Amino acid sequence: MTFAPTRTEKLARARSDLRLGLPVVLVGGGHAMLAVAVEALTKARLHDLAALGQLELALTARRAETLKARAYDGDLARIIVPADADLRWCLAVADPADDLQVPMKGPLHSRRDGDASLSRLALALAKSAQLLPAAIMVPVADGLAFSATHGLTQLFAEDLHDLDRLAPLSSVISARLPMAASAAGRVHIFRPDDGAAEHYAIEIGRPDRAAPVLARLHSACFTGDVLGSLKCDCGPQLRAALAQMGAEGAGVLLYLNQEGRGIGLANKMRAYSLQDQGFDTVEANHRLGFEDDERDFRIGAEILKRMGFGSVRLLTNNPKKLDMLAACGVDVVERVPLKVGQTNENAAYLATKAAKSGHLL
Repeated sequence: MTFAPTRTEKLARARSDLRLGLPVVLVGGGHAMLAVAVEALTKARLHDLAALGQLELALTARRAETLKARAYDGDLARIIVPADADLRWCLAVADPADDLQVPMKGPLHSRRDGDASLSRLALALAKSAQLLPAAIMVPVADGLAFSATHGLTQLFAEDLHDLDRLAPLSSVISARLPMAASAAGRVHIFRPDDGAAEHYAIEIGRPDRAAPVLARLHSACFTGDVLGSLKCDCGPQLRAALAQMGAEGAGVLLYLNQEGRGIGLANKMRAYSLQDQGFDTVEANHRLGFEDDERDFRIGAEILKRMGFGSVRLLTNNPKKLDMLAACGVDVVERVPLKVGQTNENAAYLATKAAKSGHLL
């Protein structure tokens, strides 16, 4: 019988649980802890968690730096939650929305003893669920018994390795799609086995698999691609790339569902709100607790190889994409610049991409 969920399926279930505000049970290093995403936390659940013992708030080192909290574990901080802390306190520490109005959150006291591996797993889960990377943690005596009694998903510290690996992709379907860029278009759907979002490959014409293909790795941008946002150059880049492939008669555009550099649309809107307060795009991501770029471009390399492409002429201004494809076994024979879409509204954004992210503009 194979009815029991695999480790990959448990991780997918845990992501869903966190988005619903459910705790997950994390086990490792001889102890167990409950973890709940702060973003989805309720007053009632916070009260129940506090009844179990001393609460900790796990934050990334990026968010801790903004709060002037000690990150003794290097990549994260484990903040001791005061006994009188309420839901509003938890949200204020996790979410930078009101940082300028209430800059002093502390004093915040960080734990420096014990193993931080379960907190690290909780933060990685929150990120993979595209939630704010902040989790309330509390120890429990017997993780297995607690998860069985309360019907909760249980994960182990070593499951962090599965979160870091590239989930295998399955080709679901492909179908012809005439487009404005080319009447000879075809859309391929790829689905990861970890329950994450699907990714798409738009094939123009019939590219020769034995020759370098004109290609673009385009990260989903709802605001730019669909709404025509003037805050970025994504929409113009998407349309220009397809138009160039149509003009040449062949190409492949990978539309990767990694909105907001991999942090999701909700967090992207949080970053936009912070930009309105005067922070640039990188600073905004850091204040939220994310890195500059949380995308996984291994996905693009895997799709290209699955489609039979071993070498590309890459439409990009981002040299990191070239390095990533090369590291994943895809030969980049040429970088094709894609300089379109600059406006008065996005000039500062593009300047930040050039200065802090190395884009060649």
